[in-house]
Amino acid sequence: MPPVRPPSAVLRAFGVNGEALPLTGGQGTSWIAGDLVLKPDAGPLQEWLARALADVTGDGFRLASPVPALDGAWIVHGWSATRWVQGAEPDYSTVSTWQQILAAGRAFHRALAQVDRPVFLDLRQDWWAQADRAAWRERTTRFLPEFAALADRLQEVLEPLGHPQIVHGDLTGNVLVAPGLPPAVIDVSPYWRPPAYAEGVVVADALCWHDAPPSLWRTLNVSPAAVARALLFRMATTNERVLSGDTGVNVRTEARQYGLAMEAIGL
Repeated sequence: MPPVRPPSAVLRAFGVNGEALPLTGGQGTSWIAGDLVLKPDAGPLQEWLARALADVTGDGFRLASPVPALDGAWIVHGWSATRWVQGAEPDYSTVSTWQQILAAGRAFHRALAQVDRPVFLDLRQDWWAQADRAAWRERTTRFLPEFAALADRLQEVLEPLGHPQIVHGDLTGNVLVAPGLPPAVIDVSPYWRPPAYAEGVVVADALCWHDAPPSLWRTLNVSPAAVARALLFRMATTNERVLSGDTGVNVRTEARQYGLAMEAIGL
């Protein structure tokens, strides 16, 4: 299905005079119009993000800041807007890239340390929310046979990771770099978890999908317990996708990648 184009009424509401063009990357549903990025399906999450991030000042990072419509509304006919930020995805083959991503995430989390927990998190029922709850033992889940033994091993090494706050749970792929500028944080996926969890997700992604060296967790000073929790989250997400009928997942391939990442952290 082609992406849904923002209606002209939405463009006018956000003060856009020119044409909206599809924006590559992400889920393929965003559009760039002038210096704005417009996203559909805006609901409680996007409205909360807009309010929570409106006054965040970047120190060590840039932020794709929410932009209100001309009348002050954050959502117009289901669309939200953020400021376009200069940058491109970094080279994931270098350790320095992962250092940049983690440094940007740590700076971002420091900036959000005092933000209160939003109520809408309790209402989320998507794959990622369900998997996150499973990873934190807030719900039970039936793991596929390919994942069951791996999940059991991960469960054995889980530890507390610190105090929860709002974190960006999907930094990998959502930190952009540009010469001479701090890294830019985009497409915030909010979770109420310790920052170490978000860092573990970065390392887990690097080990599973970007051929990072097995010692990356040591280089970045991310604990094996944080990576283990993150691997359980990613595995539970895959599990949720398959159980809900998604046929585009190669379960054996993903299980193999999770297993290799576990070996890297000594499991």
